[in-house]
Amino acid sequence: MSLIQLYKKAYSGLSPNSWYLSVVMFINRSGTMVVPFMSIYCINQLGFSVVQAGYIMALFGVGAIFGAFIGGKLTDKIGFYDLQVFTLLSGGILFIILGYQRTFLSLAIGTFVLSFCSEAFRPANSTAIAHYSSPENKTRSYSLNRLAVNLGWAFGGGLGGYLASINYSLLFWVDGCTNILAALMLLKLMPRAAIKKSEVKPVATGPVASAYQDKTYLWFIFLSTIFGLCFFQFFIMEPVFYKIGWHLDERVIGALLALNGILIVLIEMVLINYLEGKRHALTYIVWGVLITGFAFALLNVLPPGIATATLVVILVTFGEIMSMPFMNSFWIARTNNYNRGEYAALYTMSWSAAQVFAPALGSQVINYGGFNSLWWLLGILSALTAAGYYLLYQNNKTAVETVPAEEMVALPQQIP
Repeated sequence: MSLIQLYKKAYSGLSPNSWYLSVVMFINRSGTMVVPFMSIYCINQLGFSVVQAGYIMALFGVGAIFGAFIGGKLTDKIGFYDLQVFTLLSGGILFIILGYQRTFLSLAIGTFVLSFCSEAFRPANSTAIAHYSSPENKTRSYSLNRLAVNLGWAFGGGLGGYLASINYSLLFWVDGCTNILAALMLLKLMPRAAIKKSEVKPVATGPVASAYQDKTYLWFIFLSTIFGLCFFQFFIMEPVFYKIGWHLDERVIGALLALNGILIVLIEMVLINYLEGKRHALTYIVWGVLITGFAFALLNVLPPGIATATLVVILVTFGEIMSMPFMNSFWIARTNNYNRGEYAALYTMSWSAAQVFAPALGSQVINYGGFNSLWWLLGILSALTAAGYYLLYQNNKTAVETVPAEEMVALPQQIP
């Protein structure tokens, strides 16, 4: 099979609405430029201390956790469509308002409210992806969404750096306007009238009515949070290590991080198309987590340099591709039409919590034991997490494998 045919097959069979949701997500994430530059903005532009800037970012994470929780509840009550439109529009307006806040208190309150609204969007979006996917393409539907997120982040990050060099206020306006544009595109491409009850696909009833009573799922969320604490070091502490420990140039570090997004765009859909449906989702997750932990440990084993850094980035990216799309497949298969928002919210909250606590974990380990201790710790934690996922697989494979394929739901994934 030719390369062109491989890509054609990987992207074929997805519903038009799955593509529309990815277009909306790309527009939304293309404007994601305030958060990456918020700390610099607080310190350099507003004159806040480093501690105050840290509090602002922490409030962003806390707001995200609460937003995901309430967003999941509202998704199950009012539906995914209205909540997506409302959170995109309100988030856009709040971004613009936030750009005019100059005091620590007003910026802190604004940041919390903004992150609350923005993160409430994610459970609704995940549920929408599920609604418009089929059992045969559920994992690819989420991968398409991840691709849109990664492309948007790459575009928004590059544009954000350019705009910040001109005027930081532009970041808030562009971020706000892209949120509003995404809402308008959603209304245009997928009008509310097009959502009919007859379109709702039958799904397998989850093992329990509520995600908060599903013990297997709660263990899955715990393991996902631990993995998130490890994975986010790739974006938080690994670049610092390359600069301080290995003295790599900022342009090289930027290129290494860009390589992650490029590989996801080039490889993920093709690889997921090949793997989907061949094995239990948890088996792929186990391998993905192991590969990620192995990559971190290599930083202590291989000689410093660009070649090693590139290899580590490639391995972490493959670990991400092997694990995250199938994490969505796992939780989606446990849901029904009445509790999917709760399941999506818990999954989103686990990654938000990991993003909040990952900087503290990394910085404290480095402070007391150095970078070498951090890489060994991440390798060990990843191995233990993979073992936990494997135990979940052993306890659940029989029950899952006896469910007829036509009764299982396909839900899309929400990036982390």
